[in-house]
Amino acid sequence: MLKQMQHVFHYLVSNRMNILFISFLVVAAACVYIPDFNPHPSLIIASCFVASLINHLIMKTPNKVYLVDFACYKPNISCLCTKEMLIDRANRVGFLSEENMNLVTKILDRSGLGPLTYVPEALLEIPPKLNLDEARKETDTVLFGAVDELFEKTGVQAKDIGILVVNCCLFNPTPSLSDSIVNHYKLRGNILIYNLSGMGCSAGVLAVDTAKHLLQAHPNSYALVLSTENEISSMYWGNNPSMLLVNCLFRMGGSAALLSSHASDRYRSKYQLIHTLRTHVGADDNSYKCVFQAEDDENKVGVSLSKDLMNVAKDALKVHITSLGPLVLPVSEKLKFLVNLVQRKLFKMKIEAYMPNFKLAFKHFCIHTGGRAVLDRMQKSLQLEDWHMEPSRMTLYRFGNTSSSSIWYELAYCEAKGRIKKGERIWQMAFGSGFKCNTAVWHALKTIEPASNKSPWRDEIHNFPVKPAPLVQTTK
Repeated sequence: MLKQMQHVFHYLVSNRMNILFISFLVVAAACVYIPDFNPHPSLIIASCFVASLINHLIMKTPNKVYLVDFACYKPNISCLCTKEMLIDRANRVGFLSEENMNLVTKILDRSGLGPLTYVPEALLEIPPKLNLDEARKETDTVLFGAVDELFEKTGVQAKDIGILVVNCCLFNPTPSLSDSIVNHYKLRGNILIYNLSGMGCSAGVLAVDTAKHLLQAHPNSYALVLSTENEISSMYWGNNPSMLLVNCLFRMGGSAALLSSHASDRYRSKYQLIHTLRTHVGADDNSYKCVFQAEDDENKVGVSLSKDLMNVAKDALKVHITSLGPLVLPVSEKLKFLVNLVQRKLFKMKIEAYMPNFKLAFKHFCIHTGGRAVLDRMQKSLQLEDWHMEPSRMTLYRFGNTSSSSIWYELAYCEAKGRIKKGERIWQMAFGSGFKCNTAVWHALKTIEPASNKSPWRDEIHNFPVKPAPLVQTTK
């Protein structure tokens, strides 16, 4: 009965203008053809006013945005790469000094990555193939694979897509990646396309936020959101230690998500998008330059990671949760946070800032796999349990840092473990260059059955969680 009432409600909302027009025609016809029907003018005026008010309130309410489904690309077995293979290829190419070779080995041992991750086949060649064709091939393989799987899971056809948002930080060919998707799938001519570049690892959430606003402006539409990074373009072939971390952590991967503003899609969608939030601290020079693409002393391009990165991320998180807390936290936590803020700012009391208990607002946490140190800092800052951090740590372990798509591998992990129950909230959060901290909050519309879920974790989810190797403390 409740479901039938919901269907009726969504039908009325979707067809409100037609219903109002038909109602007006019915009243007009009644006045003409029914002799005894002679309503008072004030009644007609009042009825029109009420109808206009109802329509205004409905129109003012933003369209709800649903995540119908998503897909994460799992590369072929030919792309599997071990730590030993990476070290071997680096030795054969011979661009690293002995000191930096030892540094790379140490980083790999402490990175939190497992024994098997994925890189493009071109990087495993001896010598590696580093050209534009191979870079295009890598991105096309990842994105086309993710979209094909998504279309198969949802049954949506390419001609139904009205909005396309693609994000990739370091690889931006001409024509754009979004143009490549339009060409490959023969998307319609009036599609709205957006290609986000240089936005870092937080661009996956940023792309969702962009799609949300477009869907609210264009009701009854589908938005395809694609997130990836290009390994071939992001590799650094020099000896600047601050630029070598990217080679050690980043791996091949990508995701595709189908968002909808069709009210009727609520009943087949997995999640509803509740909140998106962006925080940008790039006005500060240290924050702006903590992740910076530049040339080294030998004119070789790489992405430098500053020693201040962890502190910048911590400060950005503080600013971010100050805005996020009032949207998601229960009243009790809001009051504790407010009292602490008044004590510190108004009464100048020397006490630590209160960190709200976000476990009361969210059941699941998908925190970008920036690296083992980043996850350790986030767990400590947010006071999370190992269970909450498991999706992030296992994604880092199995797939490495796949940049902007990592939050989707983490959500896929939660689903494959059978953790997602109807009514629960999920927090996707990612950091990125600029420096940015972005959030997407999802509400589960159904309990996700792992057996019926096609996932990058398929056939191996029973092997997880595993305990990464402990950090080895070396002495000088």
